[in-house]
Amino acid sequence: MTNLSGKDLDTHGASTGERARSNIFIKIIGFSLGLTLVFTLVTQLLPQVEGEAPVERRVDLDSLTMDAFVAMGEDLFMNKGTCTLCHKPPPLGRAPDIQGMDMVSTSAKRLADPRYQGEAKDAAGYIHESMLDPSRFVVAGWGKKGSNDTVSPMPAIDKPPIQLSAMEIDAIIAYLQAKDGNEVTVSLPSPEAAAEVAAAMPAAGGVLSASAATAEETLGKYACSSCHAMDSADVLVGPGLGAVGARLSEAEIRQSIVDPSAVIVEGFPPAMPLDFAEKMTVKELRMIVTFLAEKK
Repeated sequence: MTNLSGKDLDTHGASTGERARSNIFIKIIGFSLGLTLVFTLVTQLLPQVEGEAPVERRVDLDSLTMDAFVAMGEDLFMNKGTCTLCHKPPPLGRAPDIQGMDMVSTSAKRLADPRYQGEAKDAAGYIHESMLDPSRFVVAGWGKKGSNDTVSPMPAIDKPPIQLSAMEIDAIIAYLQAKDGNEVTVSLPSPEAAAEVAAAMPAAGGVLSASAATAEETLGKYACSSCHAMDSADVLVGPGLGAVGARLSEAEIRQSIVDPSAVIVEGFPPAMPLDFAEKMTVKELRMIVTFLAEKK
């Protein structure tokens, strides 16, 4: 047996200690790299929508034709007006599928309904009234739960966060009249009215939909309160979100927004829009998730 001096033992011990520390360092580096890889994969699964500047949509108001006005109304209906978030074919629709019905003949039926107590006299008037005062007449079966069809979940579109101008509202009415081949009865905007709208538009030039600045604005932009009570557990179309942060983690809240079909709460219809992951910016999604997670 070889005799080891104290110095040899010290050297051997130091070498062993260095190897141990080296192994620990390698494990830490490996763990860090693995964790980085996991986070990278997770971020790839989240909606990769950047908060880019909205696409400019300019309208030549000086040479505006009725066809162009109708096209403008269709664009507003699909985008800034956020109408298609709720007005979809069943079973996804949370409001009547107005794209699938002749709105002129449907409006006549609504006006003849004994429950109607509004002031409209024709289709254009009824559509206009429905957008500005949705609870004036609620179609049977489409009111907020517990309201006996007296309160509509639809927000007034001339008020924040949608806040369409009078000209934009008329454009949507023109589209809803024209899409089924009916006569358009609304008038083109006067030069004076058009000038006022143009002056009120963002400097970017007629931007129809900008990224929301706050969580509350984002919730309004995507009409979340049409289906969810924000400050209570009351059931509208979907579960109340008054204390959602106590029930769900941030990851679960995020999943319920970007992949609503993954988990459907028992007793509720699969009515959540499936395209929020495409429509929301990363910033908007982050703001909503944080806001809801704090509701406990």
